[in-house]
Amino acid sequence: MKYLPLLWANLQRKRVRTSLTLASIIIAFLLFGMLRTLQAALTGGADLAGVDRLMTIHKVTLINPLPMSYANRIRSVPGVRAVGWQNWFGGIYQDDRNQVAAMAVDVPTFFDLYTEYRLTDAQRKAWENDRAGVIVGKAIAKRFGWKVGDKIPLRSNIWTQKNGSTTWDLNIVAIFDAINGDNSSVYFHYDYLNESRSFGKDSIGMVNVRIKDPQQAPEIARTIDAMFANSSTETKTSTEKAFIQGFANQMGNIGALVSAVAIAVFFTMLLVTANTMGQSIRERISEIGVMKTLGFSGFTVTSLVFAESLLITAIGGVVGLVLAGMASRGLGQALQQFFPTLGIPAGTYPIGGVLIVVLGGLAAAIPCAQAWRLKIVDALRKN
Repeated sequence: MKYLPLLWANLQRKRVRTSLTLASIIIAFLLFGMLRTLQAALTGGADLAGVDRLMTIHKVTLINPLPMSYANRIRSVPGVRAVGWQNWFGGIYQDDRNQVAAMAVDVPTFFDLYTEYRLTDAQRKAWENDRAGVIVGKAIAKRFGWKVGDKIPLRSNIWTQKNGSTTWDLNIVAIFDAINGDNSSVYFHYDYLNESRSFGKDSIGMVNVRIKDPQQAPEIARTIDAMFANSSTETKTSTEKAFIQGFANQMGNIGALVSAVAIAVFFTMLLVTANTMGQSIRERISEIGVMKTLGFSGFTVTSLVFAESLLITAIGGVVGLVLAGMASRGLGQALQQFFPTLGIPAGTYPIGGVLIVVLGGLAAAIPCAQAWRLKIVDALRKN
């Protein structure tokens, strides 16, 4: 630490050059943090998926419905603990910009399948007894200012009622706080949707299956699909994690894309930082010679060069990661309706710390070698 003022003074010799280098480092780590945030947003739902849950959909596409009778047949499969179903509602609240993740679910089996959604016994009973009742996540309730007892009109861009209306009036009976789950969705009675819609009666979008042993998931999935093989409505069953990951994979290999962009950004940053350090050492050759003449060992001089590179990389890296964290929180609030899990992953910061050390060291490698090999006579001759 006693050399810190010297290091700081060296960085201020060429303030414009140092500022530009620092800006490149900040931008590199800012982009790294945002890329990690994007990756978590697109794949984070899969990480939160229940390990003991399966999803059964139409074999051709999720858009095609399944007969409700399939749920009862799946209950007979050995190893199945609970079975329910749901329909995507396509909810819109007041304005087309206010998209709501609304699902019509089988209320009696909902909590047998999704234990992470916790309500009191009184709240559960209120939901079960109110056919137009809906439970909403705390995040979306906060966004729209909803509270228990409110009646909210949700418009569907998919379903139409028999009277021609596309709006269903729902009564908020509870606000849930899912443990490590999605707090931006709303759930209401499937029967309420089914009895009033003008088409698709007694059809369901998917069957939700909770199994006793997650290790048996592949076997149970094959058994379920075999039950409906060669029928007019064949099925495709997969784990909930695989089901969610499938949507992210439609955009490509997110992890590979993030890694490729991050490598390109950091490589550019490395070149800029290494060039800055190289120029700095070349400008201070005579000073390094004087330091060695005064008794500074080659190791000490080399360590100072390394520390200087590490300092500028650390400053830029920390500032960039802090800005990324602030930006991710802002985006998380703005885009919560589309990405419930949007936020910078906690693992980004330790990874960033490792990158600071590695990149700072690589940027200082050649300048350190130059400082180590420099002889006093050669340094003073160039004065």
